[in-house]
Amino acid sequence: MTKFDTTIIGSGPGGYVAAIRCAQLGMKTAIIERYPTLGGTCLNVGCIPSKALLDSSEHYDHAQRHFETHGIKTLKIELDWPRMRQRKDDVVEQTCAGIQYLMKKNKISVISGHASFEDPKTIKVIGNDGFQETVKTERVIIATGSKPASIPGVKIDKKRIITSTEALSLAKVPKKLIVIGGGVIGLELGSVYARLGSKVQVVEYLDRLIPGMDFALAKEVQRFLKKQGLEFFLSHAVQSAVVKGKSVKVIAKNKKDKEVEFSGDYCLVAVGRRAYTENLGLEKIKLTLDKQGRIPVNDNLETEVPGIYAIGDVVAGAMLAHKAEEEGVFVAETMMGQKPHLNYKAIPGVLYTWPEAAGVGFTEDELKSENYNYKVGSFPFKALGRARASMDTDGFVKVLADKDSDEILGIHLVGARAADLIAEAVVALEYRASAEDIARMSHAHPTYAEAIKEAMLDATEKRSIHM
Repeated sequence: MTKFDTTIIGSGPGGYVAAIRCAQLGMKTAIIERYPTLGGTCLNVGCIPSKALLDSSEHYDHAQRHFETHGIKTLKIELDWPRMRQRKDDVVEQTCAGIQYLMKKNKISVISGHASFEDPKTIKVIGNDGFQETVKTERVIIATGSKPASIPGVKIDKKRIITSTEALSLAKVPKKLIVIGGGVIGLELGSVYARLGSKVQVVEYLDRLIPGMDFALAKEVQRFLKKQGLEFFLSHAVQSAVVKGKSVKVIAKNKKDKEVEFSGDYCLVAVGRRAYTENLGLEKIKLTLDKQGRIPVNDNLETEVPGIYAIGDVVAGAMLAHKAEEEGVFVAETMMGQKPHLNYKAIPGVLYTWPEAAGVGFTEDELKSENYNYKVGSFPFKALGRARASMDTDGFVKVLADKDSDEILGIHLVGARAADLIAEAVVALEYRASAEDIARMSHAHPTYAEAIKEAMLDATEKRSIHM
């Protein structure tokens, strides 16, 4: 039996960051992970491997479509899919090894096995080899993350009807891929395979893509992904998915209530994720879940059981790795009597297609629903010298600001390096900057970031310089 000040269950971005911050603050800390490697979904079968494939497939697509325009001649471009997958695996291995190093550096005890509560201060851990260990702890942070969800009529078999996990390691590039769900996961993995030659059809229940992001971004993303070869079937409600030999048949009903049939080599189910709370012994500590299967917490992310906290995908809010990280730091510092700050409206969302899309703060639909008195500024990438130089002219920056005070309420952009550019927007929101503030700051030329400055100028008396 080992005793700790704080024990974290789950080693994803929320869990391992919480563990590091706890250790930094002087707590004797343990982290429990049921899988062989640390890092959770994000590092092993989520954010990191998907971005590795996105980058590799973008290089391949760029070589095919743009090298000649750039004055680069190649004899023949061939896809080596096994090598591309191997590079993805190498990136994952290096990243997970880095987390293991950080645990050792911060003197955090790593315990392998499945954790379940015996009581609020006792955790039983059963290893894969059957070995059992009992952990005594003053406090617990539940950071067990989430797993892929499905819908009625669609049973995931992980062979032909697959999740994002299986989609990262298909034996060969499919000729035809059906994607159920037009959110971030579906569009990112759909774009990977479209670049590599698959015919990709996206079937979405809503009348738009990427719900949660500003609608202007959704329209632009649909436009350029359609140009890249993806097909979209919006307002289609999937009824069933059936495997027949080496193919999958998907039946959906459109908005006219007529059945539409799709068939492909694989069907990727990307309809979201659900909190993972199974077999944690929550009933032993009388911890109840909400209707969505998540763990209810208060403003300090503490559950109804004193001393037990929950962060990341197991609590309400966006299922984002960086949101979980911020919550992990927040809880660690709160437990030590500090007063950390956590502004959920300043946590950005990102879509890693190419071009990328990102947003932070209020969307225009949200402001409209509240009858907010706001103004809009925008600037297209096609008017940007840097974008023309790199042939990345799709996209724009859109800023929403208070019409009276000029305070920035939301920034939404789609275009080259949007995932990196959004950091400037987060700073602006955190410090409650006005559009005028950002407009008067010097931005290096030529850069993509100039589009943000120009959009701010457009929001302040329509005085954009280059439009």
